[in-house]
Amino acid sequence: MEGAAVTVTNDPGTVSLNRTPAGLLETGTLLQDRYQVMEILGVGGFSSVYQARDLRFTDVTRLCAIKEMTHRESSEKSHVLAASSFQREASILATLSHPAVPDVYDFFTESERSYLVLECIAGKDLEAIIEERTKPHSIKTILDWAIQLCDVLAYLHGHEPVPVMFRDLKPSNIMVDPRGRIRLIDFNIAKSFQGDKKGTTIGTEGYSPPEQYRGVANPSGDIYALGATLHHLLTLQDPRDEAPFSFPDRPILEFYPDAPKTLVAIIERCLAYEAADRFQDALSLREALNDVYSEIGPMPITAVSASTKRRAISEQPVSVRKHDSEGPEPLWAFKCEDELRSCATVAMGMVFVGAYDNNLYAIKTDNGQFVWKYATSDSIASTPYIYNNSVFVGSADNRLYSLHPGSGRLNWQFATEGPIFSSPKADYGHVFFGSDDGHLYAVNVANGRKVWKVEAHSIVRSTPCIAEERIYFGTEGGYLFCVDLAGRLIWQFQAKRSITSSPATEEDLIFVGSMDATVYAIDAGSGWAIWRFRAQRPIVSSPVVDNGVLYIGSSDRHLYALDLYTGRKIWQYRTEGQISSSPMVYEDAIYFGSTDRYVYSLTSKNGKLRWRFKTGGMVIASPTVDKDVVYIGSTDHHLYAIPA
Repeated sequence: MEGAAVTVTNDPGTVSLNRTPAGLLETGTLLQDRYQVMEILGVGGFSSVYQARDLRFTDVTRLCAIKEMTHRESSEKSHVLAASSFQREASILATLSHPAVPDVYDFFTESERSYLVLECIAGKDLEAIIEERTKPHSIKTILDWAIQLCDVLAYLHGHEPVPVMFRDLKPSNIMVDPRGRIRLIDFNIAKSFQGDKKGTTIGTEGYSPPEQYRGVANPSGDIYALGATLHHLLTLQDPRDEAPFSFPDRPILEFYPDAPKTLVAIIERCLAYEAADRFQDALSLREALNDVYSEIGPMPITAVSASTKRRAISEQPVSVRKHDSEGPEPLWAFKCEDELRSCATVAMGMVFVGAYDNNLYAIKTDNGQFVWKYATSDSIASTPYIYNNSVFVGSADNRLYSLHPGSGRLNWQFATEGPIFSSPKADYGHVFFGSDDGHLYAVNVANGRKVWKVEAHSIVRSTPCIAEERIYFGTEGGYLFCVDLAGRLIWQFQAKRSITSSPATEEDLIFVGSMDATVYAIDAGSGWAIWRFRAQRPIVSSPVVDNGVLYIGSSDRHLYALDLYTGRKIWQYRTEGQISSSPMVYEDAIYFGSTDRYVYSLTSKNGKLRWRFKTGGMVIASPTVDKDVVYIGSTDHHLYAIPA
């Protein structure tokens, strides 16, 4: 292999690796006869990081990140410190299981240097992102990142058997992957928490809290560093260039006048000089940030609250453990490689569900056994639809797929100019769906050829409703459109904010929720509003109608039951999280999920709790009920089958 740059001397115990003049590994260097160095990713005081290819995967390019720690130090103390740092980082990472923490693949020592082989994370770190900006990101984007960081900090601080303090949270140690997911990197100085026991003064000036300069590491120290990072994001003022603890001299509102005052107050509390004056845990901070986000919109689509790490799929159902619930034990739980946010579809003795790991899965309904999966090129938030012996599903890779439901074989695929989060619906020989490219499409179900597309002028994530040879769908521009089967516009209705909710129809009325916190009942013939119901906060949940009652959730944490004809509230039920999940009515009960991690079952008559089932993550997905079984996914990567 040209440029392999590995030399074995006569001494079988000595391996010489070719290096650049700066002491870095050259491109092409082979480690352990397995990892081929491709490029240098970063260089620090004690370590260097390389991108490498794992040559054991011969049919695909499997990339990894290799962190090299040198032990050839000028003093014995430095040598011990470097060795201890490497051992600590490897030990900590090996015990962690969270989507925001990179996987550990391997570790080894060669030529007085130690190597840690990690998951290679695509994307940019926040420091690079900030440096590219001339003005701050939107509040929604910053809140999204902040909520994700709270989630991983809550996981680390609550880690068992020993909590873990990160101790060096700052933009350069926070990666944002292409999906907008936060990933923490460089656990080099993370350590197990030992109360107020003093240790080494370590961290980064400007981001580290006062007590960390005294060698004290605790959860509120990571909260301070998160506050410093958020201050940097909002002001674009690097705290490393200023005197330590001088954030009050750079008020956020001077740099970002439109920042919500509630958010500013939260960040100022995080940056309190005294640890006792800050948020004492990441969960309470996350709750405060969620409240701010609820004031301006629903839970961000990338917000993560899973407590299990993405792993290779086991084509078997997960053994079911006892849950902290007042509800029934699940019949089975199937683990995917990433979050589940779409609704499952049941047909032919199988349940079909898409996941953020890019796959559409087919699973046996009776025992949760894996049948097949089909890999797209990006995440799937679209709900699959069965029609004419085909399963249709959209992907964030801009394509709609038609697959054979028995085998997962591809029939055809149709490309748009934007990601597809809208769920397809099929009838009259056509499949209808929206795209982020601002169009509603009609495609022939047999061959995947475009029949027509309607210009919607903004992103279409609402799932179309088909009734009486008409199609109703909402847009992120705040319009509800009605078109005929030829794609001709019949009428349009404008809400005050976006319509992500999918319309429902009953007795010549169309019902839909909006981000303006309103549920609308609209005359199907004219497009005129018949009644409006005002919730407290935005609505992305889709309505369901049953027996003269409309049920819908809101980010104000309530599920509402409304009179179908007047919009009068019959009852409401409060959860501890936002309700983006759309409810499902089955017999005399209602089922839905909440970001508080629970799946709920209420009596439809009066909204009384029947049971609730706790998952390991937020429940954004909507339930499907079939033959007395509730199928619902969670951001904890599992699809659950729960007795109704």
